Formats: sequence, C-alpha cells, structure tokens
Amino acid sequence: MFCYDCKKEIIIEGEEIKNGKLLKYSLPNGEERMIYKCDDCFNKDKALRNYQETEVYSRVVGYLRPVSQWNEGKQQEFKDRKTFKI
Repeated sequence: MFCYDCKKEIIIEGEEIKNGKLLKYSLPNGEERMIYKCDDCFNKDKALRNYQETEVYSRVVGYLRPVSQWNEGKQQEFKDRKTFKI
C-alpha cells in the first residue's frame, strides 16, 4: 500500500499499520473507500484532498451515458457484467 498524498510505502504487518493511517470514506451511493496516508501527511492534513470519483460511461441504445445517472436496476446489471480478454 502507498500513501495517497506522497506515494510513500505504507508498512502493514498483519492487521497493524506501522507508519500510517487507514481512512474510510463513505460515498453518496453507500460504498466505502479505504485510503491510506503516511503519518507525515496525516499530521499535516487529516482530510483527503483532491479526491474525485472516476466517471464511468457506457453505451445505452447507441448513446454514451454516465453509469451514475442510470436507474438502480441498470447500475446493478452493469456491476454484474463480466469482462473477457480475447
């Protein structure tokens, strides 16, 4: 694992984080994101800055639309899709 801010390696032994903190963030859709920050960056600023969720687009009936704007059923259908390498 690496620090979100400075990319310094975070050392984890078992369940103990030696030189950093694990920050949990709840997204509007109910999901949680786990972000690591080293002790130096955490002491400077405890908040997560410059975090932006990636906008995912997919095709629906010939039009590219953001998946976040789909209804709940279509979003679940998108999550259930499997990708294949040819």
